Order: sequence, then C-alpha cells, then structure tokens
Amino acid sequence: MTISRRDALTGAAAGLGGAVFAGRKGFAQGTQSQAARPKFRVGVLTDLSGQYRDNSGPTTVLAAHQAVEDFKPADHGFDVEIISADHQQKPDVASGIARQWFDRDGVDAIADLNNTAIALAVSNIAGEKNKTLLISGAASADLTGKYCSPNFVHWAPDTWFDSHSTGGAVLRSGGTSWYLIVADYTFGHALANDLTSLVTKSGGKVLGSAPYPFPGTTDYSSFLLQAQSSGAKVIGLCNTGGDMENCVKQAAEFNLAQQGITIAALVGFITEVKSMGLQTAQGLKISGTFYWDLNDRTRAFTKRFLPKTPNNYPSDLHAACYSAVTHYMKAVAALGPEKARGGMDAIRQMKAMPTDDDCFGKAGIREDGRFICPGYLFQVKAPAESKSAWDVFKVIHTTPADEAFRPMSEGGCKLVHA
Repeated sequence: MTISRRDALTGAAAGLGGAVFAGRKGFAQGTQSQAARPKFRVGVLTDLSGQYRDNSGPTTVLAAHQAVEDFKPADHGFDVEIISADHQQKPDVASGIARQWFDRDGVDAIADLNNTAIALAVSNIAGEKNKTLLISGAASADLTGKYCSPNFVHWAPDTWFDSHSTGGAVLRSGGTSWYLIVADYTFGHALANDLTSLVTKSGGKVLGSAPYPFPGTTDYSSFLLQAQSSGAKVIGLCNTGGDMENCVKQAAEFNLAQQGITIAALVGFITEVKSMGLQTAQGLKISGTFYWDLNDRTRAFTKRFLPKTPNNYPSDLHAACYSAVTHYMKAVAALGPEKARGGMDAIRQMKAMPTDDDCFGKAGIREDGRFICPGYLFQVKAPAESKSAWDVFKVIHTTPADEAFRPMSEGGCKLVHA
C-alpha cells in the first residue's frame, strides 16, 4: 500500500497529540514529590508545515518524547517536558521563538533546528543566554568548523560526511564531471562547496551550478536541462526533502539515466525514498548514519517508536534527536539539575561522557561538538528486492566513525586545542 506524504504527516500529528495528552495527564495526577522535582524544558524547534516536515518535523517531536519515555528522568531526580514550535523555515521567526522560550518560558535546551541558517541564528542567542542547543537537524559542516560554539553539539549527518560518502562513491565509479543544482541558502552552498572541493581534489571537474530559490521552487526542468547541456556525467543535488524528490522525479521524466547521466542525491532520507517510490528511486545511493533495519538495537528502537508514528518510519534526523535528548538527560543526571541549567556546563559534560543508545550504539562527541558514529552508504532497493513497505535500503559500504566525518584539525574550530 502506498502512503502519501499527507498520510505520513497525519499519522505523526496524531501520535504527537497522544504523547502531549499523556504527559499532561501524568502531571495532573502527580504526587507532591513529583511536583517538587526540578523540571527541565526542551523545545523542539522544527519544520511542522513545510517540505522538511516528514524527514524531521512532527516525528522529531515524537522522538524527543520517546527519549524521555525511555530514559525516565524522574528515576534520576528530575522531570523533562517537551514542547515544540514551527520555525516556518524563517531565521527571524526561529529567533523570536528561541528568545521567548529562553526569556519567558523557562526552556533550558532547544533541539532539532533543521535548517542551517536557523541553527546559526539560534546559536547566537543560546550563546548570549548560556543555554543548550542539540542540533539534530541542520547539516552544514561549518557548525563544527568556523561556527562552532561551546553551547551546542551537532548530531545530524553533515555536508562533509554526505559529500564524501555519496560523492566519493560516484567518483570511484567514474563520475568525474559534475553539474550541481543548489538550494540557495546556507546548507545548499555548504554542501556544494564541500562537494566541489572533493571533486577537484580527486581530479574531477564541476562544470557549472544552478542555485535556485529556497523555499518555494517546485519546477526544476530548466536546471536539469542546463545540467544536461553542460555535458556533465553527474548531476549533484545539493538539496534534500521535497526539492530532492522533485529533482529525481523530473530527471526520470527526462530519461537522463538512459542518456548515461548519474543523478547523485547527496542528502536524502528514508522518508523521501518512500514518497518517491522504489520504481522511481531504485538504484539511488544515499548516505546516512541510521536505518531502522540496521541491527537488533535499531529494530528494537523502531518497535517501541512506531506506535507513536505508524505512518512515518524514523529517519536519521528523528534518530539524531532521540539520541541527543537522551544524552542531554544523562548529562543533567551526572551534573545535577542546578549546574546543568548552564548550557556550557551541560555541553562540556555531554562531551566528557561516551554516548550509548539504541539508534547509534556506543559513540561519542569530539571537542569541536561533532557527534561521531559510523557512516553508511545505502542503495535504494529495486521493488522486487523489498519485503515490506519501508524496506527500502541495503548497505553497500560502511565507514568507521573516526573516518566518516571531517578531521577535527581541518575544521578550524576555535574550541580545538592543538
């Protein structure tokens, strides 16, 4: 059965409503000792209505709830409340929400921030207020490079990882000439820059690029035709979400693959593949750090999580939010609630402790704030290979954690000591 993006969103929203109701009910019936426990508030600032709503959005909010449900902070002497808001893909809107959360609503940490420009804007506010950011949605590698901060950790796969994993695989298979279609904002340009550096260092060439307005573009035919006329062997999609989906679909309509042109979807998630369908997406190579069917622990997490979101399986970003919120609560427990209110102290403690959860197993955080775990190059299955509706990926390459992300010495982070 094919599930539409609308159905996926509806299912996630329904699950979110149930999670919020349950939390309120538990608080209303709580004992005096519960009322006396310190409470931490985590705000999930995400895309609840735009093109990133499926790969992040409402299901990311549910992932934060799942982290609280699994960790049981009350057993450690404190409570955690999850709230959420829609940043509408606008840095000014996100900044206004962050200030209100920090100044008036008692929010201690903000998670997700699935837009690099928004993550950078909110980072400035978190630094000013000494609050904690758990960046589990934005992708620019510059977040742990020139824009690194003692007030945040970066959990999402980043542009260096994606360009080197997917781009490296395409280069090794002979794709040496590229044309890039680029979302015209911080993330798209960061991905294009990282990919261009890789291609040129490998002896290849980027023959041109086409930035397009983000958000709001749905017709990519002119950009695809420009890429086709350039003579490039590879069209690199420096975008994700609905933009990536539409590019792949329209490339298929132009029969570009039959003309020997490779479509390289540099950043993609299970949600986009499911929406496109295996008939269209089969054979695509997509990099990631999480897949629900990767091992026994990822399957165990997914089994617990699916009742909240039966129509939208977890993506890398949902898993990243779950993992980041879980590790934040471990840091609060280790520090004690009073000291953990300070963002720099909480982040320092998070870096000092190894991470361990069902989404990523045993991992850790570097001095520059980069969460480090193994990386995977997935290939989308053909319809005949798939055994169930969300059985879409097979692993074709695994990169060890210490090789999957940009070397810390090359990032330029001011927090890194030689």
